[in-house]
Amino acid sequence: MKLEEVNINELSPMMQQYVEIKKSHPDELLFFRLGDFYELFFEDGLTASRELELTLTGKNAGLKERIPMCGVPFHSVTPYIEKLVERGYKIAICEQLEDPKNTKGMVKRGVVEVISKGSIVNLESLNEHDNNYIASLLDLDYLYLLTFADISTGELKSLNIPHTKEKLINEILHLNIKEIILENNNDAELLNLLKNTYNIEVSISNNYLTEGYETLINSVPDIRVKQGLRHLLYYLVVKELKDLSHISTVSIVNKNDYLEMNIHTIRNLELVETLRLKERTYSLLWLLDKTKTAMGSRKLKSWLLNPLRDKATIMDRYHKIEVLNTEFILKDELRNLLYEVYDLERLCAKVITGNLNARDLLQIKNSLSVLPRLKDILSDLKFPYELNTHEDLYSLLEKSIYENPPLSIKEGYLIKDGYNKELDELKSIRSGGKEFIAEFESKLKEQTGIKNLKVGFNRVFGYYIEVSKGQTQLVTENLGWERRQTLTSAERFISPELKEKENLILNAEEKIFELEYNLFCEIRDIFKKEVLKIKETANIISEIDALISLAVCADEYNLVKPTLNEEGLLEIIDGRHPVIETVSKDIYVPNDVIMDKTTDILLITGPNMSGKSTFMRETAIIIIMAQMGSFVPAKSANLPIIDKIFTRIGASDDLVSGESTFMVEMKEAQNALVNATPKSLILFDELGRGTATYDGMSIAEAILEYVAQNIKCKTLFSTHYHELTSLDKEFLNIKNVHVAAKEEGNMITFLHKVKNGPADKSYGIHVARLANMPESLLSRAEEILNSYENNPIKNKALDNIQLAMNFETPEENHDKLRAKLKELEPLHMTPMEAINALFELKELENK
Repeated sequence: MKLEEVNINELSPMMQQYVEIKKSHPDELLFFRLGDFYELFFEDGLTASRELELTLTGKNAGLKERIPMCGVPFHSVTPYIEKLVERGYKIAICEQLEDPKNTKGMVKRGVVEVISKGSIVNLESLNEHDNNYIASLLDLDYLYLLTFADISTGELKSLNIPHTKEKLINEILHLNIKEIILENNNDAELLNLLKNTYNIEVSISNNYLTEGYETLINSVPDIRVKQGLRHLLYYLVVKELKDLSHISTVSIVNKNDYLEMNIHTIRNLELVETLRLKERTYSLLWLLDKTKTAMGSRKLKSWLLNPLRDKATIMDRYHKIEVLNTEFILKDELRNLLYEVYDLERLCAKVITGNLNARDLLQIKNSLSVLPRLKDILSDLKFPYELNTHEDLYSLLEKSIYENPPLSIKEGYLIKDGYNKELDELKSIRSGGKEFIAEFESKLKEQTGIKNLKVGFNRVFGYYIEVSKGQTQLVTENLGWERRQTLTSAERFISPELKEKENLILNAEEKIFELEYNLFCEIRDIFKKEVLKIKETANIISEIDALISLAVCADEYNLVKPTLNEEGLLEIIDGRHPVIETVSKDIYVPNDVIMDKTTDILLITGPNMSGKSTFMRETAIIIIMAQMGSFVPAKSANLPIIDKIFTRIGASDDLVSGESTFMVEMKEAQNALVNATPKSLILFDELGRGTATYDGMSIAEAILEYVAQNIKCKTLFSTHYHELTSLDKEFLNIKNVHVAAKEEGNMITFLHKVKNGPADKSYGIHVARLANMPESLLSRAEEILNSYENNPIKNKALDNIQLAMNFETPEENHDKLRAKLKELEPLHMTPMEAINALFELKELENK
């Protein structure tokens, strides 16, 4: 049964209320609050029962047949919502807006929040290491405007992107945006890329916020940024009913402030996840993240993905790392203190959105408790942070909230004794009631002589006097008791005195719950006013945590402080790949990278598996670590400040778009050649191998020449085309290096050491032998290789790589023609052999 097929007038009043609310939220699954459950009806019920594997039942709604329905308990709804949102559904939460006890007739209901993939704020549903961005995307014809926010942390940023889909998609993937709001669905190609290729939630909204948040919007002068803000804020504030008062500033992202890396570079270098398993473990972030707080972990990831280009800021981070490692006792104390700090950024969001409970306030209190000592240590280290200790807020929480409160904020046991006089009086009545019951029971036993008499309580019948069946004759009329309940073995009564006390005690219990809830809301409102200041504190803590993490890594992994130069000198002595060195069971072989002002390109040769790719990756990683403000894995490092890094490493067909290895190679190479500057770094690993040998070699040489002549940026180019090694004679800014290997008979040992000069030979068959190829196959390969190497007309690479061509004179051709004619014996040839011979003679004549 579908909702559109139903005559609304035939529905019950409650279901008519549901239909009216559902009309305003046709695209969301409506979680409709009925008592202790959220119910879903009609198509929503069918969808939820299928996705959540719930039992589909029916409900009488005034129609002849029952309507489809399923439901979940309101107190455990979070996992169900998370599962649906992860699968791309949006959820509208419809709550009871009145207390049923104080309402005659049907309770008023309304949607209080809409939840989508980009707007979840519950701590349990979010990855503590990552931001959860939702973005507005406006196409301004000449550029894209991306306005993105993480409402769980209170970040709001704006970014201009050149008007190419490639750059747009790169930024969206770089930021790991979960949901994007478009003005319309006119761009089918972009929609397909976002939804189907990259599994990003897409929403359509062409409305803009017209009132509210004016201070935030007017804090930026650019009218385009204001337009993007109004578009995003309408969706969040009006459509999803979010309170964003914890967001006070807009950050305008300037890409020129950071080392630029596209998504391919981030993946190829395995900065945040591994290529093979797509997991954080064994990535560079995994190695460097020694943070103690979720805020610090997110900050460190941001630094890693956005290395700096400002030398002063980089040097400031170096200085702080040096101080922390010098004052290692204070550093260890700081780490222990930070371990006590919870995710203040996301707790601030919960304060604003109203999802806060008493346990969250305790987490805030525990976090604030370490701030005074934290401030003292920062002062001792002479770090220029103005850390607010929020002592008044801490004192408020210390006086007010129980240490072990329940999850619910409407069931009492939240507020400590001594915080509120009225509450203490009500608690006294409640506790006094317990004393009264004990005394009352003793008094009745003495008055009536019924020794097994008991005074008890249950939620259905309230307080009662219980007398066993054998003693009921002792309950006389002059006692004034009324029969309340009959049991198999006993009778229960109520007396006027007990009834009076019951009303007093039960009213006290109810008033306690109500008063504690109101007091909790007052405390939460006090925190709302201080949220922006707490966020500033959280930002300082996250930065300190990230710095300490880098300091710990510097000490643990034997990293050194690099030197930064502006002369274009790249000199790394005994550089190492930090992840491989840490996880490998073998002894790591360090290598030097020497590229002076006159050297732009290192042409790297050597066998497969010898370490060429690792050598290239470690160079890029050392530069990235240096510019994020970290010490680096080397004996020493003198580095230029790089503006962009481009990589083409490994064979990765783009199966989604149907592009081959070679096409992907060419696109990534084109991106580097078009966008690189003299201050960039390019890593090309065996470029050109995806096509025919001579095609690939020709393209590889042309690219090398282009970089050497036109871009002149630092480039590491590995190749198996040994013919290219002669280019260093033509271009003085190209330098040959090779990864050494030791050959012993049929076996080869990789030394993993990079040395000057080109490799003397290839070792493909040796590598095949290491892979345990069949020996007969290897023997045949060696025969074929020898025949190629001994061929007198073997292709030789000249300075211009003149590929093998036959330049024989006409006289030589005629001599060959005569020799062939003398070999022929026409009387002994079949017709087919004669035709073939004639064809060969014709070919010789045409040469």
